[in-house]
Amino acid sequence: MAKKSKIQKNNKVAKLITQYAERRTALVLILKDQEASMEDKLEAQRKLQKLPRDSSKSRYRNRCGVTGRPRGYYRKFNMSRIAFRELALEGKVPGVTKSSW
Repeated sequence: MAKKSKIQKNNKVAKLITQYAERRTALVLILKDQEASMEDKLEAQRKLQKLPRDSSKSRYRNRCGVTGRPRGYYRKFNMSRIAFRELALEGKVPGVTKSSW
């Protein structure tokens, strides 16, 4: 089980990402625009730097929804490999059965 503080911090980062997503994408589009003037690009860069650091998507860490474990994460199921195996063997993950041949 991960530390509760790490899980809470990751949730806070997720909130900030959604809160600033529109502003961030608009500023990045200005920076990538070939037709924009250099002054506009510099102003967009300054505004982008003033946004909270945690509002960047790269600061978010995928964590298990059950245990908070950061590694061995399956995106399709939103959980780590260990929690997935335990719940699948108990029959709590729909559509998943243990294979045998």
